[in-house]
Amino acid sequence: MRPRTLLRSLAALALTFAGLTALPAAAASQAATQPIALPGYKIQSSSVTPDSGATISSPGYAAPGWYAAGPRSTVFAALVADGVYPNPFYSTNMKNVPASDFTVPWWYRSDFTLGPETGLSTFLDFTGLISGGDVWVNGTQVATGLAGAYTRNEIDVTSLVHPGTNSVAFKVNPNDPNKQLTLGWIDWVQNPPDRNMGIFRDVLVRRSASVALRNAHVVTSLNSALNRADLTVKVDARNDSASPVTATIAGTAGSRRFRQAVSLAAHETKTVSFPLTVTHPRVWWPYGMGGQPLYDLNVTSTVNGAVTDSSSSTYGIRSVTSSLDASGHRLYKINGRPILIRGGGWSSDIFLRWDATYVQDKLKYVRDMGLNTIRLEGHLESDELFDMADRMGILVMAGWECCDKWEGQTNGGESGDPWTAADYPIAKASMAAEAARLRDHPSVFTFLIGSDFAPNATQEADYLSALNAADWKTPVVAAASDNSSPQLGDSGMKMEGPYDWIPPNYWYDKRLGGASGFASEVSAGPDIPTVDSLKRMLSPDEQNTLWQNLNAAQYHRSPSRTFDDLTLFNNALVGRYGAPTGLDDYVRKAQLAQYENVRAQFEAFGRNFTDASDPSTGVIYWMLNSGWSSLHWQLFDTYLDQGGAYWGTKKATAPLHVQYSYDDKSVVVVNSTHTPAAGLTVKTDVFALDGTNKYSNTAKVTAPADGGRATAVTIPSISGLPSTYLLRLTLSNKSGEIDRNVYWLSTANDTLDYDDSDWYYTPTTSYADLKGLTGMAQAPISVTATSASAGTATVTVKNTGTGKVPVFYLDAHVVDASGTPVLPAQWSDNAISLWPGESKTLTVTYRGSAAGVRVTGWNTSTQTVTFGGTGPSSSKVYQAEDARLSKAGVSTDDTGYTGSGFVDYDNRAKSYVEWTVDAAAAGPTPLTIRYANGTTANRPMDISVNGKVVASKVAFNGTGGWDTWADRVVTANLRAGTNTVRATATSGHGGPNVDKITVG
Repeated sequence: MRPRTLLRSLAALALTFAGLTALPAAAASQAATQPIALPGYKIQSSSVTPDSGATISSPGYAAPGWYAAGPRSTVFAALVADGVYPNPFYSTNMKNVPASDFTVPWWYRSDFTLGPETGLSTFLDFTGLISGGDVWVNGTQVATGLAGAYTRNEIDVTSLVHPGTNSVAFKVNPNDPNKQLTLGWIDWVQNPPDRNMGIFRDVLVRRSASVALRNAHVVTSLNSALNRADLTVKVDARNDSASPVTATIAGTAGSRRFRQAVSLAAHETKTVSFPLTVTHPRVWWPYGMGGQPLYDLNVTSTVNGAVTDSSSSTYGIRSVTSSLDASGHRLYKINGRPILIRGGGWSSDIFLRWDATYVQDKLKYVRDMGLNTIRLEGHLESDELFDMADRMGILVMAGWECCDKWEGQTNGGESGDPWTAADYPIAKASMAAEAARLRDHPSVFTFLIGSDFAPNATQEADYLSALNAADWKTPVVAAASDNSSPQLGDSGMKMEGPYDWIPPNYWYDKRLGGASGFASEVSAGPDIPTVDSLKRMLSPDEQNTLWQNLNAAQYHRSPSRTFDDLTLFNNALVGRYGAPTGLDDYVRKAQLAQYENVRAQFEAFGRNFTDASDPSTGVIYWMLNSGWSSLHWQLFDTYLDQGGAYWGTKKATAPLHVQYSYDDKSVVVVNSTHTPAAGLTVKTDVFALDGTNKYSNTAKVTAPADGGRATAVTIPSISGLPSTYLLRLTLSNKSGEIDRNVYWLSTANDTLDYDDSDWYYTPTTSYADLKGLTGMAQAPISVTATSASAGTATVTVKNTGTGKVPVFYLDAHVVDASGTPVLPAQWSDNAISLWPGESKTLTVTYRGSAAGVRVTGWNTSTQTVTFGGTGPSSSKVYQAEDARLSKAGVSTDDTGYTGSGFVDYDNRAKSYVEWTVDAAAAGPTPLTIRYANGTTANRPMDISVNGKVVASKVAFNGTGGWDTWADRVVTANLRAGTNTVRATATSGHGGPNVDKITVG
């Protein structure tokens, strides 16, 4: 039985260690055989306590001064939860934790309660010790020298336990991934101080009567017509008694029943098989290709009419095949249909903490972005993740990790010790345990037994032997890189980078990491989070360094000397967009850079999927997410906030999508659905940044199904284009617009130097010129937001300009009353651009308490619109830091402000803040200025509307501190549409600190 089954059984039977009591006789045998997880631990360093394992594992041991830990917890995770160390996601807090505290073993102890049932065998069943150790139960040592994070250990403790309270103690050894077959973090994040030593999976107490059941699973074979499945149910029946018995093994697989009597000698184990046939099965598909039906497997053993053990789990019916195509690329087929694998590299929480809601949120983001796969390089998560992936239709590419002990025998001079004779059986046992755990999950479609390097002949033979013994039927691949192993042959995959910044046009060249073959881990490197997230993870000084010192080492990037700064990314940002003028400017330019690059990566692989020669077959963005607060390798950040990389992915993977080709300037429609799309219209428009149309084309196309593409037009040379220009592509049918895609492009190309490529990037010798975006004229918008029910909202944004200037890259966030993003949130669309008179209605679902929606834009003022339960408020919020400033600057050194900062006036008269605001109708309108004045002196200001003073020398008195904020309301006549509101200091002390203005 898998641990996921345990949770279901626990809920149904309401068993807990704390209160397990005698059960009615009719139910005692079945209920008592349900396994239960240890509920948590007390932990302490072996350097602190002199007590032995025999003492620590004795019931009633007081554990004085020990720390509380959850049922799945590393040492450092427990200490953080107990408040021993400050928030490790902020600044360099984690760096300051002494790693020496974790160079000695730590003790884990727990109590469990057994009922009064007699005649039961009791076992401890677990994987997940990092890095191995010794075990005691009720004062007796029951295991020593356990090794391997993934090896399964089942320890018979029947003779040591008794009704009532029992105790278990684990002495967990320090972890060194270079010396042990455990797990490590390579260059993804900074290493946790304890290197993840601890217990990261459930420890189960399993009880059964004379006959125990183990390894129940279903082997499925689906025919090509998908109308028949041949199943084989298998289960190991083990006689734990000293006498022969005859057990009846019975159960159901879906609606099919099976039953068989089995004779077992004393201590004998037999594998019992039940062949079954299902006609017209409900077939499991990845999300977007079909449904995700699951079947239940239930197996029970009885002896003389009494239940001795039971097992329940789920499985799916589907087929996965893989081969090398004519170009030697790895190609997967699901239920006979070729599939372009589009995914991202999954990162566990850096401290291996399990949060089911958080994990589900991340998987929802995977689907929302249009991806179909996550890749687990090691860090093989708890069973619940695979259950979620099964239900959500997300494919899982599992495998061992690189750059440590797992490949130490084959990776030459890279990190990881060579193997000794003792390592081979540990690796084989790890493979056997993971194969048995994952084989029934339809979401798991392949296993990579190597990553950067393939295993040698002995390792491969051991892995394959373990997989075959476990009835593993999905494809096994030698490596994630272009390597081979003796039995499996060529991997058909490539791992040629890039891992750091390259320009968007890189992806269209079919060499190195470009869009051909199966690229198992590629991206343009850094991903700068939103300003909201940066404030949560970086100190004010670190925020300033981020944009002021562009070559500085960044602790929140990587421990690798290759990736510990943002130099390549920043050089391109300055070369293409211009030098940043502040944190907000740096971040907004970074979002554009990340959007265009990630969009190009997924679009290029999508376009080339059906190429006749050298097609693309798969791409894994490196990485999907980060398990820590990071500037590195993520499509969304650890706080679940979304920026350009997220929206670029979501745009590129639309099922029916119009896109631009950076290599040949063709405009193509890619159809990822299973139905041909006829009657499509593609409109191509090229604009100068002032909105002048420089080229227009309309074409009719039919897009073939299953990744097929149709070319609408190849954009010709256009005279009179400015160095920076916009391209708008619109795809529609008779029902209206299906897809819109806006590019910002340059007449100057990014030029790549392939001859000087390194393993992690290709140099760019000259940059595209996108600096013209900085000078785009401002464009006004109106925003309305309604929330008809909690957790949902509808937002309508309109470009209210009367000229030709588009409003560029509008980003919407649901926010609470303080202006903080409410996350997670899933938007129907985002990062949009609108031309004058155009409007777009967006829908969003979110979790949490929201007050309204904040809309920011490249060339428009930020607006925050509140909403109630039935309709929009007329109020609109404009942040001071987004306004026009004179003799004033943006600061973040005082607390309590909203948005990304506040304005600090210079200490002189005539310094001002000027907002551009919108009014729905003409007439008297309240203007509420939120301010702070830490002095006792009034700091008066003139309030002007549209160049005319409407309130002279308005008092802004002391608020009691610079962190204490107050509101000052002035009512003024506004005209319908766009207005300017200026607050000008009239004394030599300047104005107060100003946070925002609320109009209405």
